[in-house]
Amino acid sequence: MQPEGLPSSIHSREMSSSSSSSSSSSSSSSSSSFSRVNIVLVTVALLTVSWTSHAQLSSSFYDESCPGLPDLISTVVARAQLSDPRTPASLVRLHFHDCFVDGCDGSVLLDGSETIVSEKDAAPNKDSLRGFDVIDDIKSQVESECSGVVSCADILALAAEASVSLVRGPSWDVPLGRRDGTTANQEGANKNLPSPIDTLDVLQSKFSAVGLDDTDLVTLSGAHTFGRAQCKILSSRLYNYRGTLSPDPSLDSSYLAILEENCPRGGVGTTLNNLDHATPDAFDNNYYYNLKNGQGLLQTDQELYSDTSSPLTSIIDQYASDNGTQFFENFVVSIINMGSI
Repeated sequence: MQPEGLPSSIHSREMSSSSSSSSSSSSSSSSSSFSRVNIVLVTVALLTVSWTSHAQLSSSFYDESCPGLPDLISTVVARAQLSDPRTPASLVRLHFHDCFVDGCDGSVLLDGSETIVSEKDAAPNKDSLRGFDVIDDIKSQVESECSGVVSCADILALAAEASVSLVRGPSWDVPLGRRDGTTANQEGANKNLPSPIDTLDVLQSKFSAVGLDDTDLVTLSGAHTFGRAQCKILSSRLYNYRGTLSPDPSLDSSYLAILEENCPRGGVGTTLNNLDHATPDAFDNNYYYNLKNGQGLLQTDQELYSDTSSPLTSIIDQYASDNGTQFFENFVVSIINMGSI
């Protein structure tokens, strides 16, 4: 489902310093630490800007109102990573899950209430989406320096960049100026977020629906170069692939044996597996080597390399052929594209 107000396509592979605003929604509200911005300000904004227009994002958006914002956020993320190496991957996933549901509006952070059916409780998020405590910490630090200025959606985008660059990935100037939503869309989260058992056609459809192309799909999937996944997500792939009562035949046999040992039939579903078995906490291009060797952890990962005649395969081959330079360059473009939904 295309988010309200989303242009028919996101900007091309050429990077742009400005892009569409995430939503015509107004300022943030959260029953945790996220403060409600005065509704009068929203009304004024809506009167002065047509609902069909899209405010331009800019990496300098907070240069005067909150100088030093990226460094502040990077410091909090680095501190959190010291106590939990999974933090960077978790924060990137938060940004992704925010943007794919009605655009990057911070709605994934909203707790449930009498008027809000929280996205946190959607099937793709419940008991797996992490990093909320780190975002709360960032928000608290930001509010102490620049009260009522920085949107939660922008905090998510900056935290994602800080996370990637912290673990040897690329760094980029994050376009800023998003507005926070005041409501959530749990139904949209259930419908629009990619599932670990989606076919390639479904994956392409879900990305296309938000203005992202096949290169974005392959490139953003490369964020699975770090992080973890629970055994319950892998169960059908290991023991009943598409109703066959057999494992996914695309799995490398030695890798299958490792996964079966870690995730035995009927075992503990919450046991964790590294998305990248070689360098699980580093942001690199090893994910693409894994796909070429039949060692993608998730079914949706290996689906990207399932058709050797597909253009996706050539992108993966390219990303795996060097030290990560092309992947890093394209990842910056693709995550900016996603951050502009």
